[in-house]
Amino acid sequence: MRFLLDREQREFARTLNSLLGAAGTPAAVRAWAAGDPGPGRALWSKLADTGVFALAVPERHGGAGPHPVELAAAFVELGRHAVPGPLVETVAAAALLSEADGPGRAASATGDPLLGDLAAALLPRIAAGCSLVSLCLLSAEQPYALDADAADAVLVVEGDALRKAESVGPVQRSADPARRLARPGPGPVLARGPRVRAAAARAAEVAALATAAQALGLGRALLDATVGYVRDRTQFGVPVGSFQAVKHRLADTLLGLEFAEPLVYAAALALARGGADGRGVPAAKVAAGEAAYAAARTALQLHGALGYTEEPDLSLWIRKARALRDAWGTPAAHRARVLAP
Repeated sequence: MRFLLDREQREFARTLNSLLGAAGTPAAVRAWAAGDPGPGRALWSKLADTGVFALAVPERHGGAGPHPVELAAAFVELGRHAVPGPLVETVAAAALLSEADGPGRAASATGDPLLGDLAAALLPRIAAGCSLVSLCLLSAEQPYALDADAADAVLVVEGDALRKAESVGPVQRSADPARRLARPGPGPVLARGPRVRAAAARAAEVAALATAAQALGLGRALLDATVGYVRDRTQFGVPVGSFQAVKHRLADTLLGLEFAEPLVYAAALALARGGADGRGVPAAKVAAGEAAYAAARTALQLHGALGYTEEPDLSLWIRKARALRDAWGTPAAHRARVLAP
């Protein structure tokens, strides 16, 4: 089967690519890593004007969605340009709140009124790009919330309880300086019970899909940068890109990305139709994450010493690849889901 974007979806992606290409995202990434979210938030406002965040929010809450396919196309471009901030976490929080406080929600004695108030207040602001949300599905393997120090709200799911953290711990160092990690503090319980578990599962699927799309775009950008470099770089009087071993390495990288792309859009289409089988998103996450990581390794090796320095903008992309590969489920965890009976 072929999974191709239609004309409007392709035009939407091209618009985002042009906008981000002219926005100076490397400077915003460096500022974000240094603890200054101002340029990054300004970039989010521009993205909101194109409707990116509205794609994750239902119409009843002021959004235009949910539209998983268009959201995946958008996140490919966000990954291509290494846009900083809790992008995935914000759209996952929109999915969680929409699912937990959706039509037919049964009243509960604990927390649900608070949840309804939060959904009514936060979802329109997410759609408008005014609120950055850090969502953490807390576990022993994942004790941190991403960019919680810059977020307008920090939501934590622990077991069957959803709460809003009122404080966060100090920022921890990360392999990707632009991914700032902090432990969420205590806060009031907004809802508890099976509906929270179901909503968290839906949010995790949306997050894994968006991360896969982000990784795909990141890998594409790394491959493009590497192809351009080896075409211009000469050795022994000829372009490095003319060497057979280099061509093979680039071809392998391209194949990985080409294989991952239809899996990402197939998983998005399944989510859009409400018929996800439990394997599409994990398969896409594994394929895209591994392809992006391979693209980073290729870029690192073929750029030589230049790939190991922080001054070139290339480092902002390289250091993000492994983090995206492991975010919202490691390759091992998602492979286990694909292979589960």
